[in-house]
Order: sequence, then C-alpha cells, then structure tokens
Amino acid sequence: MSDLILHHYPTSPFAEKIRLIFGFKQLAWHSVIIPMIMPKPDLTALTGGYRRTPVLQIGADIYCDTALICDMLEHIAPTPTPTPYPEAVKGVARIVAQWADSALFTAAMAYNFQPVGVAQVFAGAPAEAVQAFVADRGAMRGGAPRMAAADAAATYKSYLRRLANMLHGQDFLLGAQACVADFAAYHPLWFTQERTPALAGILDATPEVLAWMARMKAIGHGTPGKLSAAEALQMASHATPAPLQTDVFQDEHGIPLGSRVVIAADHFGQEPTEGDLLAATRTRYTLRRSDERAGTVHVHFPRVGFTLKKAAP
Repeated sequence: MSDLILHHYPTSPFAEKIRLIFGFKQLAWHSVIIPMIMPKPDLTALTGGYRRTPVLQIGADIYCDTALICDMLEHIAPTPTPTPYPEAVKGVARIVAQWADSALFTAAMAYNFQPVGVAQVFAGAPAEAVQAFVADRGAMRGGAPRMAAADAAATYKSYLRRLANMLHGQDFLLGAQACVADFAAYHPLWFTQERTPALAGILDATPEVLAWMARMKAIGHGTPGKLSAAEALQMASHATPAPLQTDVFQDEHGIPLGSRVVIAADHFGQEPTEGDLLAATRTRYTLRRSDERAGTVHVHFPRVGFTLKKAAP
C-alpha cells in the first residue's frame, strides 16, 4: 500500500474526524499542511478545483470528502483493525454521521463563530486575516447567511441533549464501540472545546457528552509524520493510479464513461472539478485529470452530496 497523505490544517474540524480515524485504525500517515482559505494551489493541482478540507492522497489517487475517505480507510485497513461500520448498526451509523456532518456541524460552527469565539480562534492574527477568512467562508456558503448566534445556540443545545440521550447507558453513540457516527458527531464539538473554550460551557449541561468526548479524544491520531506539499505532488507525479474497481456502471445521468464532465459539491464549497469520467459506481465517481506538477491522477468523489454534469463544449 502506498503512503497515506492527509492534506489538512490543524484547526479543521473535518480533518480532526479523519485524524481520529487514523488513530482508531492504528495507521501511520503523512501530514501536509494546507492554507485555511483560498488560494490553495498545491491542493487544487491534485483535485482540479475541489478545495474543502481534508483531502486524502494515496499515490496518484485523490479522495475528496470525509465520507468517502472513511470508506477508503476501511477498505485498505480492514480487520484486524476495528471497523467504523459495525454490521449491526451499519445503516443507522451512516445516517447519523450524515446528520452530524451537516445539521450538527452547521449549528455548532455558527455558535462557535460568534464574536467571542472568533476572538479566540484568531487571537493575535491581523484584522485583514480575519476579514479574509470571513470572506472565504461566505464564498463557500454561496452567499447564504450563517445561522444567527442565538438560533445556533438553541439548536446546538437541543442536539447535545439528543447525543446525551443516545449515550445513556453506553460508551458510544450506538453501543460499546465507536463507529462512524461518533467520529462525525465529535469533530464540531471538539472545535467548541479545543478552539473556542470561552464558549465550551454549553457542553456542561450534558455530562454524558463530556465523558464521551474524553473517550473519543483518547483514541489519538495514529502515527503522523510530516511531508511537504512539493513532496506530495512529486509522489503523485511518479505514481500510477490504482486499477479501478470492477463495480457495475450506475448510469443515472445518461452520460457515458469517457465523457468530459464536471463534479461539484451540492452545497458549501462548490468549486468544480473537471475531468474524464472513468467510473460511476453505486457509491462513487472517479475522474481522470492531468496537471503539469501532479501528473495524471484519479480524483474520487462520493455520489451522495455531489452533482455530475457534462462539461461545457
């Protein structure tokens, strides 16, 4: 297996989700630190446009979106490492994870980024850095307003109570073992506790949640090592993409394989990636694209949460 390379930055909540799964599966990996905001020229040389954090690189294969990254890590490191998809709760675990990555994350981050939280996140940073971050995230939302702080607080409290209810009498959300739902629910709460501690009092009303967070934190991050962006690009350019799986072509769009297409997230961070459609399976899309620095790469996206259309002629 080629080295696992995570393109991320330390304060990214979604990156924390994957860092913990590295720990859960006891994996060694390489850390490439990317900018918090655009431009991200080294990352987009690999993805072709996709800019959300994190991105997983394995040789010349690039995996976008944490849902797909979780699936990929399970594929390359199955038993005897623990699975984030226990058979008895596999379906509900994915559903809870999708809720946590969307509704819970949205409420938590709107709560975290009220003025006192912003002051802690950007302590010591110049005003123009804060302004650039705000503008960048506004662009990622497509101009949609962030949830008001008061509404976010009320929603966040409600969601925390629901998590506490799920944890009653058990160590993790769906039983005695952590699953993908735990990793998805943990990372926005991690940001509250670790990055905006002035606002972390909201967690005190749910001691079951605090105890669960301590258990999640104890999982750790596996065995990380450092890698530069230039080294990661060189590794991609010297590698050959892995053979594609032989899953059946699932044609929902009337677009044949080999077509020039564009894939983009259906919300938040909708920067498009253009390439040749190599695969459209039950769970993912794969594009082939080339870059003068990264060489020929395969860029993989989950089907859920992403749109596919033909590229303009």
